[in-house]
This record gives sequence, structure tokens and C-alpha cells, in this order.
Amino acid sequence: MSKFTLALVAAGGAAAGAAATAVMYGTSRNQVQTPSLATTTTTTVSPTTASGPPVPVPASAIKAAARQAPVDPSGLYQYGFPGPISDLRPAASLVSSFDRRTRNPAWVAEHITPISVAMRDADRKFSVFVEDVGIPEKFRAKLKDYFRSGYDRGHQVPAADAKWSQEAMDDTFALSNMCPQVGEGFNRDYWAHFEDFCRRLTNNYPSVRIVTGPLYLPKREPDGKWRVSYEVIGSPPNVSVPTHFYKVIYAEDGKIGGNVSLGAFVLPNAVISNDKPLTDFEVPVEAVER
Repeated sequence: MSKFTLALVAAGGAAAGAAATAVMYGTSRNQVQTPSLATTTTTTVSPTTASGPPVPVPASAIKAAARQAPVDPSGLYQYGFPGPISDLRPAASLVSSFDRRTRNPAWVAEHITPISVAMRDADRKFSVFVEDVGIPEKFRAKLKDYFRSGYDRGHQVPAADAKWSQEAMDDTFALSNMCPQVGEGFNRDYWAHFEDFCRRLTNNYPSVRIVTGPLYLPKREPDGKWRVSYEVIGSPPNVSVPTHFYKVIYAEDGKIGGNVSLGAFVLPNAVISNDKPLTDFEVPVEAVER
């Protein structure tokens, strides 16, 4: 990832350290205030805004895509393999790597396109949460671990990104794609708006790749020392509750060796006001790498 230059379009009033190019963006009481992404290449920076006309999706293309997978999650590997290789799960709508220590994914990669977002061949009501039987029983997260935990089973790849087939949507309901997330005020609100922002990027980019995962970040204690502290749920307690979540977004122009817009965000696993600009959570991609 480091061979790309971070060039995120930041909104006015963004947190100190945000990228420099400023544009105006719309706000809504019921929606997260979000930035656009600016274009970079592997060699030079070519700032643009995502303000062009939406990418058209011909009906014939949707029908053709229905006969084959319209996305390629493993295409992320062109930028380097995130690692580790343990419990790697390739599926129709995602690729994930599972962390046996925390019983959460280490990362989950997805790929969305104008065609995949436009298709409507799946219904969430037919999908059910399941344990990932590909992970040894003593290391996997279990349905009972979330029972009365006070946390949502938070999709890392959202079901709404996989409506192009029922199998693809079902893949997102495995617990290896889940982390404990604060529900009201986060998973069902701000985080959901963030996911919608990612889908709306396909209005301007023909290919969008997203890597999402949990973080367990240190906090300064009253004695001045930094410690990592997080809740653990389950029976027995073994599923870690992340302190934060990250997304790294690659918005591609669809050309071989072409332009790639890159943005990285870290959000706390906590209630967030929908009036808070998403740019406040922007970080250098190197921070997520660390």
C-alpha cells in the first residue's frame, strides 16, 4: 500500500493533519458528513474530485453479470497481501483472514462495482447468521457468544454490498465476517452511513475495493501510562470487543496501471453523532499499516 500517495479530499474544518485539498460537501441531519476521494497514481499525484456524472450501468451489463460474479475481492492482492495466511476464507463476496486470538477477523476485503451495487438478486430475510465451520471449533466465534452481550453482530463487509446473489449475501453472515459493535448510534447509524458512502463511490468510480477490520488501540491511563484494554464477551468469555474499526478504500479508475484514489479511516467503537464529519476520522494509511 505504501507505494501510493495518500491524497484524500478533506472538508473544511477537518481535524488537524487531514489532507490538504478542500472541497465543499453537502450535509444532512440524518446523514454522516462525508468527504470525496482525490485521485493518485503509482507514480504521480493528479488531484481530481469525484464530482463527475455517475457511472452508467446498462441493463445488458446487469443481466450479463447475473451469470457470473461481478466482483473480484482477491484483486486486492495486486497491492500486496495483507497477511496473515491462517484461516484465510475466500468467498463469493469477500476474502477474510481470521484472528484466532480475538475470535474476530483480522481484516476483510471486498470489491464493489456499479454493476454489483445495481443488482438486486438477494434478500436479507433469507440469510441467517452462522458460525464459520472452516475454523476449528475451539477457536471460532459462536452464536451463543453474542447472546445478550449488548453488542451487535457487526458486519465488516455489509450485506447491502452483496445483493448481486443470495450466495454472496449469505457469505457475509458468517461470524468470521463479524465483530462486536456498539449498536444504536454506531452500527445502526454512523457506521451504516459510512458503508453507504462507500457504495456511493461507485457513482464515480468503476471499481472500489475496501479493506475493513477491528483495532485494539491503547489509551492513556490516569497514571500517565498507555495500556490496551477491551471487553471480552462470550461463554466462556473469548470474543474480543474492538476499541476501533478501520477502513482503507481504493477507488480505481478501472485501467491497468491507472489512477487509484486512496483513503484510510479509523472510527471508535462507540456512539458517534451523525453531524460529525467523516474527515475527522481520516488517518494516513501508514497508521493503519502500523
